[in-house]
Amino acid sequence: MKPLADDRAAKVEIREAMRLLLRTPLLTARRDPEGFSLVRRYADELKSEFHQFLGYRLVVEGRFARLHKPGLGPDCGRRLTRATTGTVFSPRTYTYLVLALAATVTAPEQMLLSELVAEIRLAAADAAIDLGDPDGAQKRHLTAALRTLIEWDVLTETEGSVDALLADDEREALLTIDTDLARRIVSGPLGASRTPEEFLRAAERPDRDSPRLAVRRRIVETPVVYLDDLDETERAWLRRNQRREQLNFHEILGADLEIRAEGVALVRDQDDFSDIDFPGTGTVAQAALLLVERLLETERPEQAGHPATGGTLVIGVAVPTERLDAILTDLAAEYASAWAKSYVTDVSTLRADVCRLLCDMRLMAPVAPTRAERAARERDTAAEHPNRQVTDVSNARGQLATPPPRPEAGHWVLLAAAARYRPTTSGRTDRPRRHTTPSPKGGAR
Repeated sequence: MKPLADDRAAKVEIREAMRLLLRTPLLTARRDPEGFSLVRRYADELKSEFHQFLGYRLVVEGRFARLHKPGLGPDCGRRLTRATTGTVFSPRTYTYLVLALAATVTAPEQMLLSELVAEIRLAAADAAIDLGDPDGAQKRHLTAALRTLIEWDVLTETEGSVDALLADDEREALLTIDTDLARRIVSGPLGASRTPEEFLRAAERPDRDSPRLAVRRRIVETPVVYLDDLDETERAWLRRNQRREQLNFHEILGADLEIRAEGVALVRDQDDFSDIDFPGTGTVAQAALLLVERLLETERPEQAGHPATGGTLVIGVAVPTERLDAILTDLAAEYASAWAKSYVTDVSTLRADVCRLLCDMRLMAPVAPTRAERAARERDTAAEHPNRQVTDVSNARGQLATPPPRPEAGHWVLLAAAARYRPTTSGRTDRPRRHTTPSPKGGAR
């Protein structure tokens, strides 16, 4: 029999490993040797805990661990971003990412960059996808996709760099490919889907047959779970079991389940569930926090209800887009010397990125424009740009994530959790101890 002290130490390490995998569902020995060693040490226990508590499937192999997570429902994902600029992936970038994965799962151990590009274009042709001419924009999309595979350790730059694609000359690079890891990236039911649309619907579909698993998954994957995010069966289950779940989350994940009138949130003293630091550094994070604090000087989101995305009634208060712009314009002028110049001179872009971050943190939600508002905006656009050619790429086969919040919507909703950031009389904010994101780095679930 193991000594009691050893059992306690093992339990602490298993909790740490579970939080690590929730934050980084694709963990490689190359990127995090210490964390991967911890996961391998308790692989059997972790597989059992994830399966029983969340219904997740964990695969642990010699070089990597992959936690496969079912979807949480429409509009619950977070898009991938380019590592160098932070720009969110467009449908075209996702298209190249999927095609690159298709090319790598059957690739040899090493390939020249030019050979991989040729295989990607062949995969596009097989899927009846017209990539167009390989101009500068297309090369940037492709490079961003390959950079993501490098970040995931599917590709390794053995000699040269994939940035050679952006050069005018014919530079070459030698890439090493981990085909085993490439096959584990996609979690969705590929074999059960006959079309891309079927695959996307199946990949995002939540497990409605088990309110227990559906609610727990939302709690660990989202910063705040509002009661209005849940259907009637899930709300009833949470009301009956919320005190028991407090004990379960503390025992299994070492985290506290905070229960409020509007919903629940998982909190910890250390932010080790999330790959987003909020409050954090950088122009967008700083502007987002200051924007919330300025709004809270007059708004009380816990006192009113308002229809938000999808027609769901959420606890919050409406904020016109014009007010966001006015506050951000003042902040940009005040912090012009400290913030990125590109944001200081373009408040609309700053607002779009700030709102995206606040939506990811469940502190704000966009209000979808009505049909009449959309029609009016389309008429205004047509009048201003009569010769404009509009290309719809929303149904491109590479689009694997929901679009970002639309800043042109008439107004936004400041949600109840934002009240936690209200400055106190001492000048400090009552900030939550833990901030999570729907999907680590927005990556494949």
